[in-house]
Amino acid sequence: MAKIISIVYQPIEKEYEEGRFDYFIREPVDTAVLVTNHGIEGDRKAGKNPRRQLNLLSVNWLDAQSKAGYKTAPGEFGEQLIVEGLDLLALPRGTRLQLGDTAVIQINGSRDGCIRLEAAQDKTGLAGEPIGILATVIQGGAIHVGDRVTELVNAA
Repeated sequence: MAKIISIVYQPIEKEYEEGRFDYFIREPVDTAVLVTNHGIEGDRKAGKNPRRQLNLLSVNWLDAQSKAGYKTAPGEFGEQLIVEGLDLLALPRGTRLQLGDTAVIQINGSRDGCIRLEAAQDKTGLAGEPIGILATVIQGGAIHVGDRVTELVNAA
């Protein structure tokens, strides 16, 4: 069974030092609310790019990166959700995933590494490489660490 094993976000109300590229700022939570066509409620990154409302990574991918010397604690790759039991990079664009009881997201494509990521990791080698997926929130709802992730349909 595929499930959510981590939820992190960047709270709007928290002050951040602008222009820093040596880390990603993410705070772990057990529960979050996904807002339709927006992202995580209260997330500083939400609502800015309709294609990039959520960043998801696979725990298997992170395990491989850990062995290669990358920092892989929740949020270290700038992701918001980590999923176990599903090969996210193998899912085609348009695939819909139900998260928990009500939330539904749609995959928009892969998320590729960049120089910002390399700076945060203090390690090169991922720029231009697929590292996860980007998704849009199709139907909002509460999600929790441990919630089931179910593949629904390829809408592309």
